[in-house]
Amino acid sequence: MEYAEGTPGRIFTLRIDNGEDILETLGIFLKEKDVNTGVLFFLGALKRAKLITGPKEAVFPPVPNEIIISGGHEIIGIGTVYKSENGPSLHIHTSAGRKEETLTGCLREFAEVYLVAEVVILEFMGISAIRAFDPKPGASIPRFDV
Repeated sequence: MEYAEGTPGRIFTLRIDNGEDILETLGIFLKEKDVNTGVLFFLGALKRAKLITGPKEAVFPPVPNEIIISGGHEIIGIGTVYKSENGPSLHIHTSAGRKEETLTGCLREFAEVYLVAEVVILEFMGISAIRAFDPKPGASIPRFDV
């Protein structure tokens, strides 16, 4: 286990509109505002998105089980942001439901908003951390006190 202790920084609220990509929009916003560590909460709806719903098998490194959702799904989610060599790096998990079906997974690559998504971002101050690839789990993970 590793950990870091910090304090709350700025708080942002965003509205992301129909047709915008929530991942792309958040990436641009976080870079513009120079947010390097924090947490975000969101709710709304997605028209189309890629979800990773766990690994195909519980092995290292994992092979992701990818599902494309489309047609309008209600969503609620949470994510973290850490600095990476390419700027702010997001890791977002969401539950997406439509009719009687609900999926939970990690948003990857694209997530097109349907109607609207509301996002709250809480920046962390005083935490020195990066998200970097670790060959042991075969994934990018947070590293503290860097």
